[in-house]
Amino acid sequence: MKLEAALAPLALPLGTTVPLLATLLSIALGDANTLLDLTPQQQRQQTLTAILSIVLALAEQQPVLMIVEDLHWVDPSTLELLDLLIDQAPALSLFMVLTCRPTFRHSWGLRTHLTPLMLNRLARDQVAQMVARVAGGKHLPSEVVHHIVTQTDGVPLFIEELTKAILESGLLQEANGHYELTGPLSAVAIPTTLQDSLMARLDRLGTAKGIAQWGATLGRQFSYALLQAVSQREEATLQRELGRLLEAELLYQRGVVPQATYLFKHALIQEAAYQSLLRSTRQYYHQRAARVLTEQFPETAETQPELIAHHYTEAACNERAIPYWQRAGQHAIERSAHVEAVAHLTQGLDVLMTLPDTPERTRHELALRLALGTSLSVTKGWPAPEVGKAYSRAQHLCQQVGETAQLFPVLWGLWHFHAVRGEPQTARELGEQLLTLAQQHQEPAYFLAAHFMLGGALTQLGALVSALTHWEQTFALYNPQQHHALTYLFGADPGVFSLAYASHTLWLRGYPDQALMRSRQALELAQNLSHPFSQALARCYAALLHQFRREPRLVQQQAEAAMTLCSEQGFTYYLAWATLLRGWALTAQSTDRANGDAMAQLRQGFADLLATGAGIREAYYRALLAEAAGTRGKSEAGQQLLAEAFAAMQRTEERYWEAELYRCQGELLGQAAERRQQEGTEANFLRALEVARSQQAKSLELRAAMSLGRLWQKQGKRDDARTLLVPVYNWFTEGFDTADLQEAKALLDA
Repeated sequence: MKLEAALAPLALPLGTTVPLLATLLSIALGDANTLLDLTPQQQRQQTLTAILSIVLALAEQQPVLMIVEDLHWVDPSTLELLDLLIDQAPALSLFMVLTCRPTFRHSWGLRTHLTPLMLNRLARDQVAQMVARVAGGKHLPSEVVHHIVTQTDGVPLFIEELTKAILESGLLQEANGHYELTGPLSAVAIPTTLQDSLMARLDRLGTAKGIAQWGATLGRQFSYALLQAVSQREEATLQRELGRLLEAELLYQRGVVPQATYLFKHALIQEAAYQSLLRSTRQYYHQRAARVLTEQFPETAETQPELIAHHYTEAACNERAIPYWQRAGQHAIERSAHVEAVAHLTQGLDVLMTLPDTPERTRHELALRLALGTSLSVTKGWPAPEVGKAYSRAQHLCQQVGETAQLFPVLWGLWHFHAVRGEPQTARELGEQLLTLAQQHQEPAYFLAAHFMLGGALTQLGALVSALTHWEQTFALYNPQQHHALTYLFGADPGVFSLAYASHTLWLRGYPDQALMRSRQALELAQNLSHPFSQALARCYAALLHQFRREPRLVQQQAEAAMTLCSEQGFTYYLAWATLLRGWALTAQSTDRANGDAMAQLRQGFADLLATGAGIREAYYRALLAEAAGTRGKSEAGQQLLAEAFAAMQRTEERYWEAELYRCQGELLGQAAERRQQEGTEANFLRALEVARSQQAKSLELRAAMSLGRLWQKQGKRDDARTLLVPVYNWFTEGFDTADLQEAKALLDA
C-alpha cells in the first residue's frame, strides 16, 4: 500500500498509524483485522496524535516547512492539530507559516516562539515594484503607474488584476524594452473596483468563463473528473478552456489529467466567477453537482455528506438536502467532531423549517434535534439553555408522532439537563417515566438508564436508601461489552458513571470503604476504556469522594490529574469542578501565607461552575467556601456564604448536604463572641442530627454527633455526650482509618 510505503521510513507503529490515516483519507483497508476497535473520541484523539507523530518524525530527519493558509476558515479539528503542533514547535526543526485575516482569533497567546506579522497594504514603491514584475520587467508610463497606485489602495490582488487589465486593453505598446501609451488613459474603460476588474477579466476569457463558473460552483478546489462530469464538456474542449484559465493565472493545477485537481488562485476570484451566474443557472449547477456526486462519486457522498447537502441547499432542493445534513451531523458526532456537528445540524434545521409542516418533516426534525442535543451537551455543557431547548422540543415531537424509541434518548437528555442545573425533583420524574417505558418494552438498556437516573436524582434529594437500591440495580444490569455503546448517550461510559456517582451515595450512607472501592473501580474502568470524558468524570467524582473523606492530599492528586485532562480536551464543566476541589485541597493543607491563593482558586472554580449554568451541588460548594472562611477566622463571611447555601438548597431541592449546612452554621456561631449567637450553636447541631437521621446519612450523623458531643463536653455534660456518640460510632463496620471515625474514637476516649 502506498500509505505504508510512505510511512515506513519514519519508524512509526504502522499497525495503528496506517488504519487511522486510512480511515481519515477514506482508503479502504483490505484486511478486516487491521481495523481498530476504538470509540469515535479515541479514534479522533489517536488520529491527531498520529499526524503529530508524523510531523515529529519528519522534523527529526530534516527541517520541515509547514504552510497553512486562510486560518479564518479553519475547522475545529484542524485548529486542534495546530494547537498540538504549536505546543511542540520549540523543540522541533519546524517552521510554520500561518496566514489569516485580522478577524481570526486564536488562543496561542504571546509565546516567545510565535512571531505575529501584520501585512499592511503595500506602499507606493512596493506597488511600483509589483507592477513592474507583472509587466515582465518592462517599465510602464509614470501616468499608468500612478493610476494603479491610487486606484488599488495597496491591495496586492487588485494591483495584479488592474495591471493585467491595462496591459490587455490595447492602450499600451512595447517600444525598446518599455511600454508607451497609444492614447489618453481615460479613453479605455478601466475597472474601478477589484470586483469589476475580476469580472472584466472573466469576460475577456470568452467560453472559458463558463468553465470557471462551473469550477466556482464546485468550490475553491475541485477535481478534473468531477468538473468533466458536471460540465459535460468534451475532453479536448475542457482541457483547452482549463488551459486558458491556467494561462491567465486564475487557476493552479496539481497533478496530471485526468487525476488533476484545480485550485482558484484566490477566494475572491472564485467568488467573482460564482456571482456572475444568474440565480436560476446557479441553482441548476448546484443541483447537477449534487446529482453527479451521488450517482458517480458515491465514496464522496459517503465521506462528505455535507458537500451534497450544501449543493442541494443552494439548488433550493431543500427536501433532498435534509437527509444529507442529518447524515453530516451524525458523521461528525461519530468522529467526536461536535463543533462541526452542531454547524451541520443547525443548518439542516434551518433548511427544514422552509418545508411544509408534515409528519415527514416532524420525523426529520426529531432526528436532527436529538443529534443536536448530543453535540450541544458536549460543546456547551449539559446545563446550557440550548441543550434544554433541543431536548424539550424533541420531547414535544415524540409526543406528536408517537415515537417511543426516540423517547429514550430524549428522557436521558432532559434528565441530565435538569439534574446538572440542580433540579432533582424534575430529574426524578423523568427517571420514573423511563422506568415505566422500560417495563412496557422490557428493554435492558432502558432499565439501566432508568435506574441510573433514579439513583442520581434520589441521591440529590437525600433519599439515600432508595438511591442505593437503584445503584445496585444499575451494577447488576451493566455489561461492558453490551452497554459501552451507550457512552454516546450518557456522555461517559455508563459503568464508569454509575460507579463514580454511587460512591458518593455509599459514603453518605456510612460505607466509606465500599465508596472508595466503587470509586477505584470507576477509575480503573475509565482507564481501560481510554475514553477521555469518562476519565475526567471518574477523577472529578474521586476527588469529591476524597473531600468527603477529608483527604486533601488525595483530593489534590485527583483534581490536578483531572485539570490536565480537561484542559487538553476542552471539558469546561469538569475543569471548573476540578479547579474548585484543588482550591479546597490547598486551603486544607496551606500555610497562612499561601491560603489566600488557595482561596482564590476555590472561588474561581466555583465562579466557573456557575458560569456553565450548573446548579448541581451549589449548596455543597457554598458550604465549602463557608467552612474555608471559618477556618481563616472570618465567621461573618462564612455565615453569609451559608445563608446563600441554604437559599440554594431551597431553590434546587438538593437535600443531601442539608445536615452539614446546619452543623457548619453551628460551628460558625460557636466562634462568635456574642452569647446570643453562641446559644444557636446547640440548636443547629440538633437540627443537623435530626436531618441526618431522617436521611439515614450515617456519615453526616457522625459529624453532627461529634460537634454536639464536643459542645456538651465543654459544658460538662460528658455522660450525655458519650451516650449520644457511642451508638452512632458503633453502627459503623468499616472506614476506621478515615479522619471522621478516628476523631470520633479520640473523642470517646477523651
